[in-house]
Amino acid sequence: MVKAKVFIFQKQFDGLPKEGDLQLIEEDLPAIKEGEFLAEAVYLSVDPYMRAYAPRLPLGKTIVESKHPKYPVGRHVVGQFGWRSHTVSKGERHDSSTAPFLIPELGPDVPLSYFIGVLGMPGNTAYFGFLELCQPKKGETVVVSGAAGAVGSLVGQIAKIKGCTVIGIAGSEEKGKWLVGELGFDHFINYKTADLNKALSQAAPNGIDCYFDNVGGETTNAILSHMNDFGRISLCGSISVYNKNDRKVSLELFYLVGKQLKMEGFIVTRWLDRWLEGIQQNHKWIQEGKLKTRETVTVGFENMFKAFVDMLQGKNFGKAVVKA
Repeated sequence: MVKAKVFIFQKQFDGLPKEGDLQLIEEDLPAIKEGEFLAEAVYLSVDPYMRAYAPRLPLGKTIVESKHPKYPVGRHVVGQFGWRSHTVSKGERHDSSTAPFLIPELGPDVPLSYFIGVLGMPGNTAYFGFLELCQPKKGETVVVSGAAGAVGSLVGQIAKIKGCTVIGIAGSEEKGKWLVGELGFDHFINYKTADLNKALSQAAPNGIDCYFDNVGGETTNAILSHMNDFGRISLCGSISVYNKNDRKVSLELFYLVGKQLKMEGFIVTRWLDRWLEGIQQNHKWIQEGKLKTRETVTVGFENMFKAFVDMLQGKNFGKAVVKA
């Protein structure tokens, strides 16, 4: 009999998640039946959206996230099984999750962890969310907030591939050096220390054409005033308010009308029918040296909660990953 380690959602988060909100337990898994498979977690993902979706979860259920188990024997699959070390699955979707799927075989040199990062949901979020909604054109100016995260760091690089000038916004000088020095961003703004309006005027004297928004709040308000007429805004997340009980944000909607802006939110599963397209293109760009990725790896399934909180506090560079 297999024993699974499982994180149980014990208490609704109040602000930043705390020890005791989740409980780590062990449970005995039944023997698999015909049509089922036993999956063992290899890599697990922690992402900002998990904090945003937490209020929707009833107490007593595990938190939904992506894993790399083995299905069938010798193959790996990405699935939304919860924060679990082992899972018995029929390979079917349930609740609002997507069905588990076998990862494409792209060669032995591709790390498995990439399939919950640059070649998984975050990579496709950057690829589709930016290209489909912002529709960038060569020579345009693009701003990315949350630029040092799993999605933002890829969006900025894709914008450079498309011939754009890219401004990244993040919260430390170390992250800025990475964005500009290694990833090729043209400018960096530290939102914690800079006057955003002044910094944006200096970095984008001719205005902003595309904005990929990961944070919301006052950062987004500041950027709206610098958008050019007919600018496009892709709303991916609102990290700045995820840990606040009152998530109401006042946007300066005046600019949407006056500048005739297009602002659209999205959930990446909109493009499930094109999922492999995003993976293959991002993989091609990696092979060509045009797309770089970085992971912040936490070792040990029992450290899932720490990795989750560290990510919410912005301690990660690129994708936050837990190695089981």
